[in-house]
Amino acid sequence: MTKFMHLPIATALAVGAAVAAAAPQTPTSNNVYATGLEAPRGLRFGPDGDLYVAEAGLGGTNKTTSTECTQVSQPIGPYGGGNTGRISKVASNGKVTTVASGFASAQSAGGDLLGVADVAFVHGSLYALIAGGGCSHGNPTMPSGIALVDQKTGKWEMTANLSLFLKKHQAKFESADDFEPDGTFYSMLPVDGVLYTVEPNHGQIFSVTTDGKISEVIDISASQGHIVSTSIAHRWGHFYVGNLGLFPIDPQWARILTLSDDEFFHDPIPGFGPGRSDYHVVSSKAGFTTVVAVDFGPDGLLYALELSAAPGFPTPGAGKVVRVLPTGAIEDVVTGLVVPTGMTFGPDNRLYVSNLGAIPAGAAPPGSGQVLRFDIPPGR
Repeated sequence: MTKFMHLPIATALAVGAAVAAAAPQTPTSNNVYATGLEAPRGLRFGPDGDLYVAEAGLGGTNKTTSTECTQVSQPIGPYGGGNTGRISKVASNGKVTTVASGFASAQSAGGDLLGVADVAFVHGSLYALIAGGGCSHGNPTMPSGIALVDQKTGKWEMTANLSLFLKKHQAKFESADDFEPDGTFYSMLPVDGVLYTVEPNHGQIFSVTTDGKISEVIDISASQGHIVSTSIAHRWGHFYVGNLGLFPIDPQWARILTLSDDEFFHDPIPGFGPGRSDYHVVSSKAGFTTVVAVDFGPDGLLYALELSAAPGFPTPGAGKVVRVLPTGAIEDVVTGLVVPTGMTFGPDNRLYVSNLGAIPAGAAPPGSGQVLRFDIPPGR
C-alpha cells in the first residue's frame, strides 16, 4: 500500500483580525434532497434549473486479461466492467429521473467504482465525463472520455477519447502502485466554451473542445509528484486544483494549488500567495485533507469537499466541507458526511453535496447514494 508523500508546501496565511468560527452543520433528514442514487459523483445545475448528477454505477462482470491490454496492478485491479453508469436529474421537488444510461462503469477488485464522474453544460448542451471505460477497466469497446448527451432522448455519443489520448501523452511521474492505463478522470469544468478535466492518478489536466480536440494543459506531476489531483475550480483567469493525497491519510497535508498563465501573477483569492507562471503551479495552500471537490461560494470564498478528515483510511462520517476565510484560516462548514464525492452551489445559493458516494468499497450499499442540501451562512 502506498504511503502519503510529504512534499514541500507553502503554508503562509494572510494576516488579519481573529474571526469567531461559525458552528459547522451536521446532516439531518432535513438536508436530504434526493436519494436512490448509484455512487453519485459530480453534480451541476442545468439551464432548466434542475440538478444533474453523475452516477458511477455498479460496474459489471466483463473481464479483460493482461494479454489483451495493460492491467491495473493488484490489489486495485483487475476491474469488472459493464454499462451501468448513468446520469440522473433531480427536480425542485426532489423527484429523480434518469436522463441517460448505458455508460461505461467499472468496479475494482476491492469494490471501488468508476463510471460517469462528472457532468457539465456548454452552450446549453449536456456533457458527461466517463471514467470507467477502456480495456484496463473491463470495457474494451467503451473508452474513458467525454460524451455529448441528448437530454430529450437520452441518446449519447462519445466526442473525445481520453483513454487513447492518455496513452499517447504520459505523465512525467507515474506511480507503479496507482498506474491506471485508461485513467481515473474525476472532475470536469466548463470555461469559455471549453471543458477542462482532471486525471488524478497521472496528475494531468486536459482541455477538450466541443468538437473533441484534446490538449494537455499541465502535467502537475512534473513539479509536484504523485499527489492525486482530483478537482478544479476557476476564478478570474486562474485555476484552483485540489488533491486527494495517498493512503493512509495524513490529515492536513493535502493542498489546493493555484495555476496561472499570467507572466506576472498575484493571486486575488484571500489566503493564497503570489507567484509567476505560464500554466504552472504558482502558489499552493496546505491544511486540507483528501480534497475531492472545490468550488467558489456565493460569498466569493473557496470551498473544498473532503472525503475523510480522519487519519488512516477513509472513514464514513469523517467527510466534511471547509472554506478559506479572508484571513486565510480554514473553517469547517459541514461535518459528519459519509464518503462524499462531489459538490456544487445552486442558483438558490445553497450548497449541494453528493453523499454516500461508494468510496471506499462497501461504505455505501447499492442505491444508497444521496444529494444533501445546506443553507450556508456567508463567511466573514
